[in-house]
Amino acid sequence: MQTKNSIFTPVLIGGSLILLISFAIRSSFGLFQIPIADDFLWPRAEFSMAIAIQNLAWGISTPFFGALAEKFGDRKAISLGIILYAIGLLISSNAVTPEAHQMLNIVIGCGIAGTGFGPILAVVGRSTTPEKRSLVLGLTTAAGSAGQVIGPPFTSALLNTMTWSSVMVVLAIVVLATLICLIAIKPDNKTNNIEINENLSDVLFKAIKDPTFSMLFLGFFSCGFQLGFITAHFPAFITEACASIPPNSLIRSLGVNTTSTLGAFAIAVIGLFNIIGAITAGYLGKNYTKKYLLSTIYLGRTIASIAFIMFPITVESVIIFSIVMGGLWLATVPLTSGVIGYIYGMQYMGTLYGIIFLSHQIGSFVGIWLGGSLYDTFGNYNLVWWIGIGVGAFSAIIHLPVKETPISLRLVKDTIK
Repeated sequence: MQTKNSIFTPVLIGGSLILLISFAIRSSFGLFQIPIADDFLWPRAEFSMAIAIQNLAWGISTPFFGALAEKFGDRKAISLGIILYAIGLLISSNAVTPEAHQMLNIVIGCGIAGTGFGPILAVVGRSTTPEKRSLVLGLTTAAGSAGQVIGPPFTSALLNTMTWSSVMVVLAIVVLATLICLIAIKPDNKTNNIEINENLSDVLFKAIKDPTFSMLFLGFFSCGFQLGFITAHFPAFITEACASIPPNSLIRSLGVNTTSTLGAFAIAVIGLFNIIGAITAGYLGKNYTKKYLLSTIYLGRTIASIAFIMFPITVESVIIFSIVMGGLWLATVPLTSGVIGYIYGMQYMGTLYGIIFLSHQIGSFVGIWLGGSLYDTFGNYNLVWWIGIGVGAFSAIIHLPVKETPISLRLVKDTIK
């Protein structure tokens, strides 16, 4: 039963369910990589480009969905996202050319933007108090992680019994069913009244002039690069790297009968431990400086990636890497969105986070596209791993100079000086 002080409000629950379904499907697109390439005899770069375009469209449209939610209401913006998501999946099930898949993934990317972090975190963040906001954002992010646990195994099971086109139809129906969750999206505007009302253009002007905003924008690139590459290519990478390894007792004890399903299992493990990581990051963000937590996360990813590719790839190393990377996976999201809300206010958090998130999705586009392109060129993913390590180290460094102080206070201090 919900109490007066409970953080589990209808907005949190409804928003989390939408995010869970959206991310369950989004995290499964890498599983279509091999079936579609084999069906049409395409180079791997073709479908990789479709997923890369999806991520770029997701990033470009996220600030627009944030602005739509702030101007016309959260329900309308999220409803549009759900409908576009379902339409894109449904039509993609009949697409037979690389160009068709790539164009339709623009629609899917817009749908993910309307059901993703931008509008969902904004509506949830506005509906809670500043004291609880970091933890609530962590819990909502964890719901997306739960989707990553559920989505790949569910999609993998469907692909074992259906054609890839039939699976896309099923996923379209699942997405459309989330419209019912909009009943819970009734944000409490009391927290908004605390903040000074400003025009969006004024807030954007202040943010774009602020070096801290630029640092957050650049720093989020590596997060997208690493997550995009791993989501799209890790299942195929693992299937090929472990193809010569016979199923051992560890695989069977985990319910994975072949190395071909190890990729889906690894993505699910990442999602499972991401739940823990996202909630922990949200909790720590209440009491510790968020920029230092972000730098630590990016440093941890860099070290984990170096260790993973420097040692022989085994079933055990895949599982260990998935556990470590899972704990650091989306832990950046509640911290990044939280620091944006803290510095620039909650009134236009959806739009501002959407702009920062664009950098994340540019990184996703580059990571996914390079993964497919360099694989076709060299026959392996080695160079892409090292590029990801480099941009991860860059993000660990660039967050250190961030000024984690409300911009209004900084402007007042500068005026006094």
